[in-house]
Amino acid sequence: MNVFWNFFGPLLGLGARPEELTFVQISLRGIIVFLATLIMVRLGHKRSLARKTAFDAVLIVILASVLSRAVNGSAAFFATLGGIFVIVMLHRLLAWCAFHSHRFGILIKGRPEVIIEDGDFVLSTMHRNHISTHDVEEDMRLSLRTDDVSKVKKGRVERSGDVSFICK
Repeated sequence: MNVFWNFFGPLLGLGARPEELTFVQISLRGIIVFLATLIMVRLGHKRSLARKTAFDAVLIVILASVLSRAVNGSAAFFATLGGIFVIVMLHRLLAWCAFHSHRFGILIKGRPEVIIEDGDFVLSTMHRNHISTHDVEEDMRLSLRTDDVSKVKKGRVERSGDVSFICK
């Protein structure tokens, strides 16, 4: 174990203050963090980056914030990588629980809400979600190529915040 620390300690600047790290040390830390993060995200599952729910966004924000500390030396390098691995596995565990329990999924991911019903805006739901009629019309123009709400059977604000439509 001493051979490991004697070799990698100076190479990565382990134990050095952040302002003492060299370009090479920060670069090597960045490469290791990049590769470790890639492995962790693949272990965690690719959906964590593909979905845009708050549940997944929290993981991304934490990853970025904490791992930057491992690169710049303001936190212990290997302890930070280990802590992030635990957080990624927690995310995967919670996603697994949400898959197996609809109620738990709603709790951590939310639920879609109807904002258009048979060509009429559901203003109370739109108000609760801070979505204006102009926002919905923009989404209809972008995805349906129309802004005629009478052509929409159902519109929903999805758990990701995206708006989806089913035409009549």
